[in-house]
Order: sequence, then structure tokens, then C-alpha cells
Amino acid sequence: MKTVRISLNSIDKVKSFVNDITRFDNDFDLVSGRYVIDAKSIMGIFSLDLSKPIDLNIHAEENIDSILAILAPYIIE
Repeated sequence: MKTVRISLNSIDKVKSFVNDITRFDNDFDLVSGRYVIDAKSIMGIFSLDLSKPIDLNIHAEENIDSILAILAPYIIE
């Protein structure tokens, strides 16, 4: 599992983020405070406080580099 911090501070970013990660068969969780939701659920994402950075847990052993390359526009360094 790999964890990165992401920013989804607009509706367009949320929509494109969900479209990007649904290409992968892996599981993705978004963690905001004590809430953990499925990152492929657009309704779940909108239930979070999107004004703050969110932790993305990527449950993958392989293809981490290709996943991170696709998610690069959302990742906060």
C-alpha cells in the first residue's frame, strides 16, 4: 500500500480524478480525519471536506509508478 496526499478542491477535479482511477482494478481509499471512503465513489468524495488535502491510500503491489503518473495532477508534494 502507498499513501499520497492529494487536493480535490473543485468539482471538475473530482470528476476527472474519479474517471482516472476507475481505469485501474486496484482499491483506492480516501482518508479525511476519521472518515475513510472508496475513492471511486463520486458521492462519497463529495461528503468529505474538500477544502483540505486528503490522504489517498493506493492498495497495489504492482504498477505503482503508472498509477502515480496518472494521479500526478492531484498529488501535493
